[in-house]
Amino acid sequence: MPVEPLGPTARRRRGPRLVLLALALVLLAGLVLPEQALVPVQGASARDWNPRSFWFEPWGASGVHKGIDIFAAEGRPVLAAVPGLVLYRGELGRGGQVVAVLGPKWRVHYYAHLQQVHAGLPRWVARGQALGSVGRSGNAADKPPHLHYAVVSLVPLPWRAASGNQGWKRMFFIDPGELLGPASRAEGLAPSPRLAALSM
Repeated sequence: MPVEPLGPTARRRRGPRLVLLALALVLLAGLVLPEQALVPVQGASARDWNPRSFWFEPWGASGVHKGIDIFAAEGRPVLAAVPGLVLYRGELGRGGQVVAVLGPKWRVHYYAHLQQVHAGLPRWVARGQALGSVGRSGNAADKPPHLHYAVVSLVPLPWRAASGNQGWKRMFFIDPGELLGPASRAEGLAPSPRLAALSM
């Protein structure tokens, strides 16, 4: 028995379903891609930031520090912590010269206070690829050179919300120090007292 081709009505009903299925697959793929982040400043280690500075308050005009500050010599290369798509590059108020990269798990990796920006827009960057250099732009002009590194989840993580100042925002922010993982840390080393004082 011959198979009859689908009529225009059946094709129209199938079209949106296929689009939704494709969109769902893209969203799921973004969530399951491995992150395997590296420290985003060339030659830096966990000794170069204070692990207690994430979500520290009070913190200047923002109220809460939503990332970590990785201290390094001015001009040192800033690297993509994860592979991803450059969504933004340019000047952004308190952040100064910044780059934002959409990476695995639908997380935006935000690199701020750069001296120079090398990343193009829109452009795919590989893990470890140079994005710019450490600087003092934005509200870091009177501070030692450093990279402010923050990770924002586009998918809310409600179990991370907390009480207190801006606690509801915590469901969108990932502690970059935890993301960088034990592989980035030198065994048994704590930040120097000078660094602890600078970052608080």
